Amino acid sequence: MKDLHGVFVALVTPFLPDGRVNKLALRQLIRMNLHKGVNGFYCCGSTAEAFLMPHEQRKEVLEICAEEIAGEAAIIAHVGEISQDGAVDLARHAAGLEVDAVSSVAPFYYPFTFEEIRRYYFALAESADLPVIVYHIPGYSGVKLSEEQIASILEDPRFAGLKHTSSDFFALERLHSRFPDKYIFNGYDEMFLSGLAAGATGGIGSTYNVMAEKFIRMYELAGENRWDEARRIQTDVNKVVSVLLRTGVIQGIKGLLTLMGIDAGNARAPFRALSGEEMDELRAILPLIRAL
Repeated sequence: MKDLHGVFVALVTPFLPDGRVNKLALRQLIRMNLHKGVNGFYCCGSTAEAFLMPHEQRKEVLEICAEEIAGEAAIIAHVGEISQDGAVDLARHAAGLEVDAVSSVAPFYYPFTFEEIRRYYFALAESADLPVIVYHIPGYSGVKLSEEQIASILEDPRFAGLKHTSSDFFALERLHSRFPDKYIFNGYDEMFLSGLAAGATGGIGSTYNVMAEKFIRMYELAGENRWDEARRIQTDVNKVVSVLLRTGVIQGIKGLLTLMGIDAGNARAPFRALSGEEMDELRAILPLIRAL
C-alpha cells in the first residue's frame, strides 16, 4: 500500500449524453490532477455518483482509473452498497486491479444494528484482502457511528483509517489520538483546515477536482505552521463552495470542469441540468479557482 497522507481527489464521473462514461474526459481529469501533484484519488465515491450507476459501470470507471493512474498516485476504491454481497463483489474486483485500499460507506436506508454494520465491514476486509477505510458520512447516509463504535472497527489492523465527513472535530481528534498510525481523512472541503488542526492526516474532497492546488498548498502551509496563510486560501475555497451549494455541488463541479475544457457532462437523473444563469455564475468564479 502506498502512503495515504495528503490530498486525494474524490473524482467525479464524466458522462456522455446517452449515459455512458466519457472515458476521454475521465482520463483528462485524472491527468490534470496528477500534473498538479495530488497524492491520490478516491474513485467511485459519492461525488462519482456511484449509487446512480449500475454495478458494471462502477467497475468500468475503476478500471479506467487504475489504467490511467498506473501507479503514479495512490488509489482508494469506494465499494459501498446497501447490499453486503454487492459490496464484496466490488471489493474483490478492486483487489484484482491492485488498488491501495478499499473504502465503504456504512450500509444505509434499512435500520441495521451496529453489529450488522460491523459484520459488513469485516466481510469487506476478509474478501478483498486490502486495507479498508471506513467512510463515515452521517449527514448523507443517515448512519451515525459513535467514537467507540468506529474505534471498535479501527482496532483491527486490516482497517487503515477513516474518511470523516462530519463537522464533529472532537471525534476526529479523539480518534486520531487513539490511533495515531491510522489515516484520518477530512471530508468536508469547506472545513479542510479545521480537520488538519484536529489531527487529520489529509483530505478527500469533491472540489479538489477543480482546485486541488489550493488544498495541496494548504496542506503544505499547515505542515509548516503557517496557519494564517493557509486560512486565506481556505477563505477563497469557501467562496467557491458557497456558489456550488447554490448550484448543486456535483452539478456545479461538472459545470466548472466543462468551462475548464473537460467535458464532464451532466449529473445523472434525478439530478437536474444547470441553467444558463447558473453556468454564468460558475463562469464568474473561474478566476478565483485559478488563483493561488
